[in-house]
Amino acid sequence: MSRATILIVDDEDLIRWSLRERLAAAGHRVLEAATAGATREQLEKLPDLVVLDYRLPDGNGMELLAEIRKECPDTLVILMTAYSTVERAVDAIKQGAYDYVNKPFEIEELLVTIEKALETTELRREVRRYRAREAAPWSLDRIIGKSPAIRELRELLRKVAVSPASTVLLTGESGTGKDFTARVTHHASARATRPFVHITCSAVPESLLESELFGHERGAFTDARQQKKGLLEEADGGTVFLDEIGEMSPLLQSKLLRFLEDKTFRRVGGSTDITVDVRVIAATNRDLEAAVAREQFRQDLYYRLQVLSVPLPPLRERDGDIELLAKYFLDQFNREFGKNVQSLAPEALRLLNCHPWPGNIRELRNVLERAVLLSDEEVLRPEDLRVIAPREALSDEAFRLPARGLDFATLEKDLVRQALTRAHGNQTQAARLLGMTRDQIRYRVQKFKLEDLVGPEAVVPAVDRAH
Repeated sequence: MSRATILIVDDEDLIRWSLRERLAAAGHRVLEAATAGATREQLEKLPDLVVLDYRLPDGNGMELLAEIRKECPDTLVILMTAYSTVERAVDAIKQGAYDYVNKPFEIEELLVTIEKALETTELRREVRRYRAREAAPWSLDRIIGKSPAIRELRELLRKVAVSPASTVLLTGESGTGKDFTARVTHHASARATRPFVHITCSAVPESLLESELFGHERGAFTDARQQKKGLLEEADGGTVFLDEIGEMSPLLQSKLLRFLEDKTFRRVGGSTDITVDVRVIAATNRDLEAAVAREQFRQDLYYRLQVLSVPLPPLRERDGDIELLAKYFLDQFNREFGKNVQSLAPEALRLLNCHPWPGNIRELRNVLERAVLLSDEEVLRPEDLRVIAPREALSDEAFRLPARGLDFATLEKDLVRQALTRAHGNQTQAARLLGMTRDQIRYRVQKFKLEDLVGPEAVVPAVDRAH
């Protein structure tokens, strides 16, 4: 019997004493209460099990049972009474009691019931620990980033996950993390303890996709030697993720629409309607609206999926997130490959920030995986990222326009400030650093109000001319 905290509730001193002696001898922590009021105080200590008498001086066990189920849902209750009827026993079980014991009872029998209850408690805890380990990699907090686009995405997913919506559409370019996002949405929902099944529509031949989704009856087609459940049945109560739904054939689109409308379907070769409760998360990197216009995707299915649409931002629109993602991947690959890459050199980080990332997060991950595998140093340098770096980008003198663009006035001001700082306020030297004339620097000093960086003897009236 595992060690536990057990609360004995009975107004008879002898019963409490007998149980306390036996349970304490077995190593359990034993709490006692003779009234309903005392029981409520002891419940604050969160016992694992309550052995509860039906009749108490100031209440009854059924009322306390309801309170315990509400306030301490993980606590099991064994109800005791000298006034047993079949109806009362059934009612107690319906109200959430673990078991029901008649008075007078054999203490050995009650101890066996207590042991079984504690085994159930330990099993429940183990299941919760397992589910927590399974869900940990898919929590909303694992969506890495601090950019406005990612903060908005996290907030939207939080709302989508807890909503009753039965369909969700994830859109975005290839590599933006639609598979990961689907799993996060599942694990943040009330369906998290039920199955998550994933099928890539383009990876399964059209002739087999219907059977994979809906299942088939024995003899429905050649090689259908026995009945087979489809993914929709397997995922009952959970989530089905249909990746690349834009590649689904028109016939299957029609059958999927019917299922989304009334939650029923028939196996291939079957004649009986089957009803299941699943959430369908569909994903695509195609423009479905354009596909509808070209009559390549059903308009009614598009509208059905579009009810709750979640766009995933491309990496080039996630300002400031590349450094965070790079750090995450470096840590991951260090553990995986036994490496010790600690950081990116500033020039390497600049290279990552300037790259347009057409493959998005998947491309970034692959680039860093290759770099960590091949590097023997603690710091990654631009030459470690040659897979994305044109030869001229590896030069310290190169500058590349970021894929997301920039504010030229801000850049110009910053460059003038840097030049003046490096030249210790000497405008002639600063002009030489920027390939300008002294008049051009003087003009920008006043334009950007940088007079505090220039020596007093060097400040002159600004030249009124266009530059």
